[in-house]
Amino acid sequence: MTLSARLAARKDGRRIAVVLPALDEEATVGALVAGLTRLCEGPFPLVDDLVVLDSGSTDRTAEYAAAAGARVLGRERAVPGVHVLPGKGEAMWRAVVALGNGPRPADLVCFVDADLVDPHPELVERLLAPLLTRPGTALVKGYHRRPLTGPGGPGGACGPDDASGHEGGRVTELLARPLLAALRPGLRHVRQPIGGEYAATRELLDRLPFATGYGVDIGLLLDTDADTVVGGTAAIAQADLGVRRHRNRPLHELGRTSREVLATALARCGVEDSGAGLTAFLPDDALPGHVHTGHGAETEWRTETRPLRQVDRPPPGRVRDGGSAEPVVAPAARVG
Repeated sequence: MTLSARLAARKDGRRIAVVLPALDEEATVGALVAGLTRLCEGPFPLVDDLVVLDSGSTDRTAEYAAAAGARVLGRERAVPGVHVLPGKGEAMWRAVVALGNGPRPADLVCFVDADLVDPHPELVERLLAPLLTRPGTALVKGYHRRPLTGPGGPGGACGPDDASGHEGGRVTELLARPLLAALRPGLRHVRQPIGGEYAATRELLDRLPFATGYGVDIGLLLDTDADTVVGGTAAIAQADLGVRRHRNRPLHELGRTSREVLATALARCGVEDSGAGLTAFLPDDALPGHVHTGHGAETEWRTETRPLRQVDRPPPGRVRDGGSAEPVVAPAARVG
């Protein structure tokens, strides 16, 4: 019996949804969805709903996802009548609100990034297993080996089959984990606190605010740790998901991500944040009149400031019960 079949036998009537938040991911979403549809097949499927939450893509993401077998849900349709805010967390929030509606709402929700390439064949099963087999588990965080490939890789690029390195996950190792060690040491054991692959009970997700940007992953982790109803740290499990390959972004883009992660973590830990956006300083060899003459030559620089626009959406359960969907200031979680 496969792992999928064994876990399906443990569902106990619970409905499971897999959600892929996606923005302009036509290059990867079709193959990723096609590999996941097997979990929805057979008389006793493990997954009941495979959803691509399209966050306003301008390419063929929605078309390719639907052709591969996913239910494509646009962000406006997921939560009608509520103005759309930018960000990954906004898409996830809208998915959770929508999945709790209707006569047969989802009980467990598994999030998978839509830019994955060649994921572990049992990625979803490994994320769901603790929720289905270990009572008291409310959140399962995935972790991977992260080779640094593409333009950011050592020497320019690593080969597509090089799984020997672990130099990816730069924001995780240089910001997120040191920050947890300083402010929430009880979470030092979490290998990848801002990883995008995780699963949770909808009961938990319905209770938590969602940062609209890249702070959503660490925000949900910190809020789960602080939630005494679900059991805090004891309710958090981890799952080994093998090797993770996706496009690696340049440092100035990771700086923007880091700023949002930091803002959310500080807010959850009761530390005041200035709210200022991050200014990047970028060498620009293409400026008119600039000639690169080698060592010792002056470098022209340009600055780029991105305002910090990330806010918190209120807990999905509260919105579904008729409460306001407008952004809120999330209460600071305990420090410990």
